[in-house]
Amino acid sequence: MVYAMLSIGILGCLVWSHHMFAVGLDVDTRAYFTAATMVIAVPTGIKIFSWIATLYGGSLRFTTPLIFTLGFLALFTIGGLTGVVLSNASLDIALHDTYYVVAHFHYVLSMGAVFGLFSGFYYWTPKIVGKTYNEFLGNVHFWILFIGVNLTFFPQHFLGLSGMPRRIPDYADAYAGWNAVSSLGSLISLISAILFGYIIYDLFANGKEVSNNPWAVPSFFTSSVLFNGDTQNVNTLEWSLKSPIPFHAFKMLPVQS
Repeated sequence: MVYAMLSIGILGCLVWSHHMFAVGLDVDTRAYFTAATMVIAVPTGIKIFSWIATLYGGSLRFTTPLIFTLGFLALFTIGGLTGVVLSNASLDIALHDTYYVVAHFHYVLSMGAVFGLFSGFYYWTPKIVGKTYNEFLGNVHFWILFIGVNLTFFPQHFLGLSGMPRRIPDYADAYAGWNAVSSLGSLISLISAILFGYIIYDLFANGKEVSNNPWAVPSFFTSSVLFNGDTQNVNTLEWSLKSPIPFHAFKMLPVQS
């Protein structure tokens, strides 16, 4: 995983002209940038399969952070696959500045990355705030958002393949059907955003106080450590501290094996 991220970071500095396939690059330059861009799919695929292998080897509880993680994996993979399509210079000439490009980068960023952020929010908020969120509302938030963003952006692949350009104020009537579906999806996504705002309000207004390790369930966490004379189910230091974590948590740096 570390080598994959390092590879992506280095290769990402060597592929800038895949944004410029339509400006009249010579054929050798386009061949290099096509190949270099496609190579990024290899370490990215390693990351996807590493995450899946981690899930396969674990005892899964389908809490809100995990289902957002699964949503991230699905959406990020779709965005990556359409990125392989666009990395081909010959195809990109046709698809440049169409809604196919919009669909691609929104699946990677507006959907993949944002779902990862939501996963982190739901996982760490009980520890940071010291209160628990409403698990049912968290699940509802995921499904509304998942349906909304897919209805918004998946039809844009079809629009792009049909030739609809992006960054224009109007479009031909032939594109009206999928645009209507996309607009409906954006309204559903708006509902999910309003619900998320309510979830944050509910967290502070009605959230129950949590223990040091709000995710510890004996059937899933069996290893224990002795900490300050108290046996706790923890595997890293943050779960041994109070929730929310107090300022100046340690008088001295704790010894870690």
